[in-house]
Amino acid sequence: DAVRHFRPDLPEPEVRRIATRVPGNLARMVTEVLSAGDLAARVADLPLQGPGAEALAQARAQGRPAILVSAHFGNYDAWRLALIAQGYPVGGYFKELGSPALNDRYLRAVQASGAPMFPDTGEGLRALVRFLRGGGMLGILMDLDRPQGVMLDFLGQPTRTVLSMAEMALKYDAVLVPIWGIRTDTAPGFRIWIDAPVPASDPRTMTQALNDAFAAQVRAHPEQWVWWHNRRKATHPAAAALDRADSQG
Repeated sequence: DAVRHFRPDLPEPEVRRIATRVPGNLARMVTEVLSAGDLAARVADLPLQGPGAEALAQARAQGRPAILVSAHFGNYDAWRLALIAQGYPVGGYFKELGSPALNDRYLRAVQASGAPMFPDTGEGLRALVRFLRGGGMLGILMDLDRPQGVMLDFLGQPTRTVLSMAEMALKYDAVLVPIWGIRTDTAPGFRIWIDAPVPASDPRTMTQALNDAFAAQVRAHPEQWVWWHNRRKATHPAAAALDRADSQG
């Protein structure tokens, strides 16, 4: 349903093709994230490509903070580990998982790189601010619905999107950069792509630019996005009800 909602232009065979390939990508991503040491070795020497690579290198040289924005697409840990291996001071922001056991396992895996991880708690947010003020580069995934979001365009549909990434970039004079770990069919299995930095303006305009960059990747590689991350709760009552039922079950 999510593919049909966001891509009503696609013929039904293409919708089914995407839907059947998404679970495989998700399974590979989870396996890779939980085996972070193996993934780190694969991506350590990958070139950083795209129009934002030089800007990110300059920010590191200047000690300027950065907000690295991605999504549950391809493998978000591929670019994180590649940057860490190449000397970038990358940390991550995350929402704790519902299962304590799974949350602990996830944290052990992603913290094996030695990079800081900041939970969505008061203490975590305070540590996150200190990290940015010290010139850190913070990775955030943007593709989750949040009640505090505003309605912006995503793939031609009104979609609730938080402004906090742009607001932080403005507040802390951080470079705001969309970045992607795109899965490929050739070894080592990924391409690290960094889009051009989003120009500083106002939070809505900047966040719309992030949505546009994300939409471009989804159009190019639709099977690499976890489509069932519910982006429709604010505009699609049935999707909201299903999401509530899933969380209660």
